[in-house]
Amino acid sequence: MRPVTQAKKQTANNAVLKSMQTVSLIKSDVQFAAKKAGLSYVSDQTPGIRRYPVKRRGKTAFRYLTPQGKPLKDDLTLSRIKSLVIPPAWTDVWICAQDDGHIQATARDARQRKQYRYHKNWRSIRDEAKYGNMLQFASALPSIREKVSKALAMKGLPREKVIATVVSLIENTSMRIGNDEYARTNQSYGITTLKGRHVHLHGTQLEFDFRGKSGVQHTISLRAPKLSRIIKSMLDLPGQTLFQYLYEDAQPHAINSTEVNDYIRSAANGDFTAKDFRTWAGTTFAVKALLEIGAADTQAAARKNLVEAIRQVAKKLGNTQAVCRKCYIHPQVAISYMQGTLAEEWQACSRAVKKGKTVLAEDEAILARLLEKWQK
Repeated sequence: MRPVTQAKKQTANNAVLKSMQTVSLIKSDVQFAAKKAGLSYVSDQTPGIRRYPVKRRGKTAFRYLTPQGKPLKDDLTLSRIKSLVIPPAWTDVWICAQDDGHIQATARDARQRKQYRYHKNWRSIRDEAKYGNMLQFASALPSIREKVSKALAMKGLPREKVIATVVSLIENTSMRIGNDEYARTNQSYGITTLKGRHVHLHGTQLEFDFRGKSGVQHTISLRAPKLSRIIKSMLDLPGQTLFQYLYEDAQPHAINSTEVNDYIRSAANGDFTAKDFRTWAGTTFAVKALLEIGAADTQAAARKNLVEAIRQVAKKLGNTQAVCRKCYIHPQVAISYMQGTLAEEWQACSRAVKKGKTVLAEDEAILARLLEKWQK
């Protein structure tokens, strides 16, 4: 066995320290957001309400025990639990004893993956916060891309390479990440739940054809030689699931959304997920669409142009226009366009970018400058 050098020990220690710092930053961000939403920051490591199955007349029902181990009888709390719509198949169910906890419940699904139910106010504040995080996401993109690029160059089909393939496709196609429960119950798919039948190879051209969330049919084409070769290898593996990796036992294992999001967080050194790619893409598409449409002479014309731009973005992302505007386009895009300043701001940021150095693509660097300006 080769001796471990001091330098290698230091590198390993630095990696552990960096991971601990990332976790600390993410926890701090969550605590701040919870406070801003008027909620209590909670953890399922603290005592909570527990759910247990019981048989009644041949059917499975549930009983709930308080943190003190007594039967739960409070009608308001039972009503709150019912509103969380926790699937019957989930096990190891923990429910927050507080009605203002930012996490309301956690559990394990059929594949033993951890699932969460959040307070409605928490979801709202996080939707708002994500726009404030877009500039940080732009800064993290080079790190994510570097890690993905290195992983794609690996030999064979190791886990990291398969996850990196998914991340690369999310960035280049804006596909949703996917949910096993939706795939099983609704036959609607995202990238991590795609089957082999959902992709067709035409040389270096990839074509995805699948039914997505809310029954929307997606047909997505992408020319990507490296990704095409990797996916071709995946299609040769046994099993219906598309994104599988080979472990030490040489057996294929499917990846899931949690693994992909954990990979993104690690690569970005921040609390980002696949959804941040869609928000980045949605905002980029919206700005480009409005710049192409051009300025409007009247407020009525501006509103009409804005609706058209959102329609185009919704088509690219596979969302309704209402969801697209609320969840995937930075609100300042609409404000600047309605004020007639968007093109001027874009040009000013473009001049600044061309004078400096950037590792982002030019349009991305300009958008980052724009976001920086909007945050001041």
